Amino acid sequence: MSVRVEPRTVAVCLLLLALALAAGIVLIGSGDFPMTPGEVLATLLGDGTVAQEFVVLDLRLPRVLVAALVGAGLAVGGAVFQTITRNPLGSPDMLGVNQGAIVGALSVIVLFHGDATAVAAGGLVGGTLTGAAVYVFAWKRGVHGFRIVLIGIGLAAMLTAVIHYLITKANLVDATRAVVWMTGSLEGRDWTQFWPLLAVSAVLLPLVLAYGRPLRMLEMGDDAAYALGVRVERVRIVLLVAAVLLVASATAAAGPITFVALSAPQLTRRLTRSPGPNLGASALMGAAVLLVADWAATNVFGERQLPVGVVTGIVGGCYLLWLLVTERRAGRI
Repeated sequence: MSVRVEPRTVAVCLLLLALALAAGIVLIGSGDFPMTPGEVLATLLGDGTVAQEFVVLDLRLPRVLVAALVGAGLAVGGAVFQTITRNPLGSPDMLGVNQGAIVGALSVIVLFHGDATAVAAGGLVGGTLTGAAVYVFAWKRGVHGFRIVLIGIGLAAMLTAVIHYLITKANLVDATRAVVWMTGSLEGRDWTQFWPLLAVSAVLLPLVLAYGRPLRMLEMGDDAAYALGVRVERVRIVLLVAAVLLVASATAAAGPITFVALSAPQLTRRLTRSPGPNLGASALMGAAVLLVADWAATNVFGERQLPVGVVTGIVGGCYLLWLLVTERRAGRI
């Protein structure tokens, strides 16, 4: 086996890893019980007081770890979708997977009044079924990226209507709970959300990384990939299933946090200046982006803390406008 190493990509990965670790340490030390980075590190190494160990290990560390896994999962899922569709706008945010997860979660909240675990399961099932529907409806002697985008946008519009219908049918308590979940938040995340997410990520992230080379060939088109010995449909199915499950599990754990899947792969590509999906760097970028956004949501707006989904929505919306303008000037849309 041989591995191609690009120095710029390695440097970017190291910088993103350092940024994610620094943001995580600062985030752990933020809040009503402030701690310096030195105290956080000492506590993580077992030298903290009882109060510090409780705050760090029981309250804040699981939230940071969930944020890192959610960001990595969304970014890798977005990179897979964008590479397969060969479209920088081909992310789960735009193709209905997030909307399907929302419908699944809201159905549990409004129709069955389920608890947090049931809501997470509903989000996972809804996102997975939506991804399967996109693939089935886009199939016509194979799956073409352009058809995936069109079918995904259509399903997203239909599911958005279902979301509005479910909210109008809910009582006040369920509607409030649904809106809070739809915003996307890491508030209150603990080890209960972390361990299932870790299990899913430990299986799917290495699987997607192992398919990095054939995925890079798919970016050149099906004919070129066939000529290079890639089993196109098999690779595409495996990667789409893995990407949908990553995005759906991330959404189930933290709600529909928008624009991370859209922006992280594109930011990574611009930093590395390397063609291809840049899966490892995208995962680190997603984790760093979400950790920094969560810190901003809890510290920048004064005493009133915002859900992290609000921050990613504001920043991601500005990025989407910039991307649309850039693509239009380049003549690609």
